[in-house]
Amino acid sequence: MIRIFSTTDGLVVEQAGRFLRPDSPLTIDEIFQAADPLGLVESRAAQAQIAEAPGTLLAPLQSQEVWAAGVTYYRSRTARMEESKDAGGGSFYDKVYEADRPELFFKATAHRVAAPGSAVRIRADSKWNVPEPELTLAINAAGKVFGYTLGNDMSSRDIEGENPLYLPQAKVYDRSAALGPCLVIARTLPLPDAVIAIEIRRAGAVAFSGETTVGQIKRPLASLAEWLYRENSFPNGCFLMTGTGVVPPDGFTLAAGDEISITLPPVGTLRNFVG
Repeated sequence: MIRIFSTTDGLVVEQAGRFLRPDSPLTIDEIFQAADPLGLVESRAAQAQIAEAPGTLLAPLQSQEVWAAGVTYYRSRTARMEESKDAGGGSFYDKVYEADRPELFFKATAHRVAAPGSAVRIRADSKWNVPEPELTLAINAAGKVFGYTLGNDMSSRDIEGENPLYLPQAKVYDRSAALGPCLVIARTLPLPDAVIAIEIRRAGAVAFSGETTVGQIKRPLASLAEWLYRENSFPNGCFLMTGTGVVPPDGFTLAAGDEISITLPPVGTLRNFVG
């Protein structure tokens, strides 16, 4: 397993507890274009200089699109049925949860993604906004899942609940997503008992916390990538958020200044604040 950190000075590779800067510059796009991303990074790390631990981080993406899967957890299915019941769309989510074809939607381009430690946003025309902590797959240009990171899928629940056709407006806007703090490249994905946890702090106190496990995702992770790449191409690869199993109660909405921390070993903790 290798961890990749993106900084303003280039990529830092963490391998076996050491931070390294490859002698030959390495880019995120190169990694996602490679047939064997782990092999590529290992070969570059073999010729590298010892580096300091990275400080200020960028989101670990370059030209990649960010997509997302919905209704992959039972908890998400229930929440989305509840939020849209008055619009008559609740049954859509139940059908998707049981269907072979998953819900997949576009989430963000690189310029819309917030870096670790920076601000995510809530829409000014929404009154019910929540973060969604998600295991996020790294998929290369050939459609192979080769690693993962953490994602925050910021969502305006009242806009989507008003009408399911408003999903793009509820999900896609400037700084509606965050990724990081690093990209993990490994031969295996997190085990079913791996815990994804979230904590939201407001004025120094915990306003909400919760956790779920990767094993609660209904669909095989590789199948989500396979569906995304059907009749679609990603020359620079992509990230795919895999859905959320932690949903704050209906009475909760984010406020300016809230601090959001999402944790999954060995990725670490993705921290952002609402700006």
